[in-house]
Amino acid sequence: MAFPTSVNSQITDSITQANTKVVGDSPAIAMGNLFVATSQALSNAAHNATNNQQQSYVTMQASTTQAVSTLYAVDTASTGVATHKIFQ
Repeated sequence: MAFPTSVNSQITDSITQANTKVVGDSPAIAMGNLFVATSQALSNAAHNATNNQQQSYVTMQASTTQAVSTLYAVDTASTGVATHKIFQ
């Protein structure tokens, strides 16, 4: 210490060393936080991509089912019209 104080010099040295340690650890903690945030963002992106793919499969299946149903209905409708013309 540069000037005499009423606090024991061992205490002031201990606090100074603790503060230096905190300042020294800050870059490592910041990088750790960056890595965690980046990994969470990438995990979220992968999860969203998987969910979107699953939902598109459901939509495609519904579209195919509707198309097949329409094809069968066209055949039935034409048969019904032909039968109606025969019986008139």
